This record gives sequence, C-alpha cells and structure tokens, in this order.
Amino acid sequence: MLISKGLFSRYRKVGLCQSNGYRYLSDILPDLLRDASFLEKIIKEFSITVTDLFRNPFVYQSIRERVVPMLTTYPYIKIWVAGCATGKEAYSIAILLMEEGLYDRTIIYGTDFNDLALEQAKTGRYSLERLEAFYTNYQEAGGKAALTDYFTLTEKDCVVREEVKKNITFANHNLVTDNVFGEMHLILCRNVLIYFNNILQRRVLKLFRDSLVFDGFFCLGNKESLRFSGLEEEMKVIDQQARIYQKKTL
Repeated sequence: MLISKGLFSRYRKVGLCQSNGYRYLSDILPDLLRDASFLEKIIKEFSITVTDLFRNPFVYQSIRERVVPMLTTYPYIKIWVAGCATGKEAYSIAILLMEEGLYDRTIIYGTDFNDLALEQAKTGRYSLERLEAFYTNYQEAGGKAALTDYFTLTEKDCVVREEVKKNITFANHNLVTDNVFGEMHLILCRNVLIYFNNILQRRVLKLFRDSLVFDGFFCLGNKESLRFSGLEEEMKVIDQQARIYQKKTL
C-alpha cells in the first residue's frame, strides 16, 4: 500500500484523519472506495512539507566546493529540486549560484505533487521567526553576503526578492508516476526517499539517473544512499557525508 502504517500512525491525529475519526489504516478503505477524489486528498494530507533554507549547511558548502567548479564549464545550467515542498531548497540553490556568478545562465525547476506547498513556494513568503535560523544555516554554508540582501522584510514575513525568483519554475511532478524531467546538470532530492519502499526508491533513483546529463550530479538526504539500488557502478561518490554523487561518463 502506498500509505504505510508508520506514516498513518504519525498523521492520524491531524486533518482528515482526525475529522473523520480514523484510528486504523483499514478505516480509510470505505472512503477510498466511495470517493474517487479521496485518495488524492489523503495523500496530500500525508505529504511531508518540512524543509528549511540551507538545511544541513555542510551539504551546500560541499556543493560550492565540489560541484560548482564543474557547473562553471557549462554554457547553461539546469537544476532540478525534486520534492521541493515550500521551495526553500530551490531558493537556497539560487542564492548560492548568485554568489558564485552562475545564476544568470541557470534554470531551476522545483517540483512537488503537493499543490498547496507549491503555491507557497511560488510566493516565497516565510515566517520572520525563522530568519535567525536561516541566517545561521546560510553562514555555515559559506554565505558571502548578508542573507537579508535576498529578502524583503515585513513585520511578520520575509519574502524572497524577485531577482532570486526570476530563474525558478515551480511545477507539479509526481516522482512515483511521472517520467524523466529534462537533462539536468544537478538534481537535489533530499529526505524524500525515506518515505518510499525499496521498489519505489529504485524506480526514483533510476528516474534521476535518466534525467541527468553524463557527469551530472545528484544529492540525496543524509539518511539515504544508493545501496541496493543497482546504480552503484554507474555513479561516482563525490561526498559521502553530503550524499553527493556524479553520473559516470560511458
């Protein structure tokens, strides 16, 4: 089943699960059979939208040091942030590339299957309470300016500036059912695969492989790896701690 018992147990006290009184995974079945739209509603309810600006700063520091030098050799750059949730990772990469002088020749695609999260991503509006944490992450990631240079501040919000948004396209894409997404030079999909079973993990990892140019890079979450994916021989480990890999040239 797409929805695991562990995931159901985590979310049964919120949203649709709470309002409909579901206590067990089997309680969902009658509504699934009666309402064709219910599956989409419940999946979006369980969709994980937790993210942060420059989350795990050492990953971005590694991208600066190990990936950016290769990206500078391309006349244009295409980056895919898969499972982008509310967009903070896409904006983090945009800021990093602005500071490295590469953003003007870059297109970033941020994708997710949760349309509500994508709407927030497009606005780039986040709670001002998170700004201090954002700033700490940014500094540890090797930031070269003041983080506030990239935001417009209000009394309650910090809003990503248009010059950061300009080369980012947010779109709906489902890693489980949709196909290859262009020819990318860098793909980031961090802490998404941990919610998939082994079969889906292998499918998605092969999707990433097929979406990369040769010598392209992809980055997984710190609890994810290529083990048992069948792709170990096709990928070069660039940074094991940061889970950064490179597709080998045939």
